[in-house]
Amino acid sequence: MQPGGADRAREMAVFSAVAATGSFSAAGRDLDLTPSAVSRTIDRIEARLGVRLMLRTTRALTLTPEGQAYLGAARRILAELDDAEQAIADRGAPRGRLRVSAALSHGRLCVVPLLGDFTARYPHILVDINLTDRVVDIAAGEADVGIRFGPLPDSGLTARKIGEMPRMIVASPDYLARRGTPRVPEDLHHHNCLNFNFRRAAPVWPFVRDGREYSLSVKGCIEANNGETLGQLAAAGVGVTRVGAFSVEEELRSGRLVPLLERYNPGDVENVHAVFVGGASLPARVRVFVDYLADALQ
Repeated sequence: MQPGGADRAREMAVFSAVAATGSFSAAGRDLDLTPSAVSRTIDRIEARLGVRLMLRTTRALTLTPEGQAYLGAARRILAELDDAEQAIADRGAPRGRLRVSAALSHGRLCVVPLLGDFTARYPHILVDINLTDRVVDIAAGEADVGIRFGPLPDSGLTARKIGEMPRMIVASPDYLARRGTPRVPEDLHHHNCLNFNFRRAAPVWPFVRDGREYSLSVKGCIEANNGETLGQLAAAGVGVTRVGAFSVEEELRSGRLVPLLERYNPGDVENVHAVFVGGASLPARVRVFVDYLADALQ
């Protein structure tokens, strides 16, 4: 006999807890269940579906491809259940846990400083912020709001522009004293250009000359996954870098970094979007947070 909706939701919660914690005992502690009860739940799901969802060894639990698919669906369904219940509660004041995902540097420098004022305005919202340069799966229920940069892939998610991030080329006075100051973009061929490591194409920096935009390939000895690290390296005199202005604001103000080649800057900006699951059942806590970011960051 097929279990009812409540039983299936409970099974999905157990499966998600096992995937998150990596063991039956840890999941049991989180859910106030015995390890054997957790194991029986997983066995029951696998028997009903007729596929193996987890590979068990004495050392680890590993999800099979079917298990990964089931986990994504389970997280999405559980998030939708939470949202449906929360939407009713939100008819009063916005409330509940708001899971936010933001990039390390931008989150630390631009988003985190806003949270005190936001939570003072909405005291019934618990903000759960995760700073990571990994792109979390909003559609699978890993977060309620993701803050993303640059062009967005096609998806069923709702995206709202909340700001723009100007980019600039910078170096330290010490580095320029040793290596010389580039006067035109092509001079960068003779400099150590520090770059991001998540670009799949060849590293290129955009410029404009005589009204014509073009891209220049650059090379360097270090790559990093965030602008704060690249700015720190540039301030230490390691090389030249192109980063979001927000990530080197303090260094520019103190003179530890100086902008370069600004007359050739083509208005280099990346759009910043808040990405979330939209629709008529959008929780009020998500709506007010996105509205707040749009007002604060633009």
